[in-house]
Amino acid sequence: MTASTPIHPAPETSAGRQALALAGVFQAASLVDELARTGQVDQRAWDTLIHATLDTNPKDFESIYGGHPNNLRQGLDTLEGVLGRRQANPVVMRYGFSLLMLMSKLRGNNAMMDDLGQRLTRAQAQAEHFGETHENIIASLGEAYQQTLSTLKTRIVVQGDPSLLQSRMMPERVRACLLAGVRFALLWHQQGGRRWKLIFQRSALKKALDTL
Repeated sequence: MTASTPIHPAPETSAGRQALALAGVFQAASLVDELARTGQVDQRAWDTLIHATLDTNPKDFESIYGGHPNNLRQGLDTLEGVLGRRQANPVVMRYGFSLLMLMSKLRGNNAMMDDLGQRLTRAQAQAEHFGETHENIIASLGEAYQQTLSTLKTRIVVQGDPSLLQSRMMPERVRACLLAGVRFALLWHQQGGRRWKLIFQRSALKKALDTL
């Protein structure tokens, strides 16, 4: 994973691309919350996050999320809450903004960025054999998060059902989701997204959401 992952021009506007990338962040945040509380998530939303995490050198912007905004529908709906259009889950909001902060810390740590990139390259090779959502791949992604991002001072504490969070493969699934959120946060930054824009350029994001 690199801060300069090549992204080719896409037909969406800059605000549209930022909205889609930000939706990916909050989709990850939403799925983390659902996994921690219920152990269940929407398969399409989950598949989209894992694919985006593994596809570190996409041919174009659309291929990252599978080419259809509905693949990020859960994130887009959550983003409506972030922008004040509907009631927002405060826990999901906290996870989402924490992922943006985590991305910022990662961008300033070149050694960790390189380490994470190497780990993702190995996971990609595994995925070619097992398939992207095989538990071996999820375990590798979870380990990548645990060995890199979770060592930073900015850490995300996940709330939920303790018995679920300790069940088989659940820690790995949660960490894989968090890693996906950071991947989309990097994408958002690459597309010109900045935290201050969430405050001062809300109208552009709202318009982009309407278009999507």
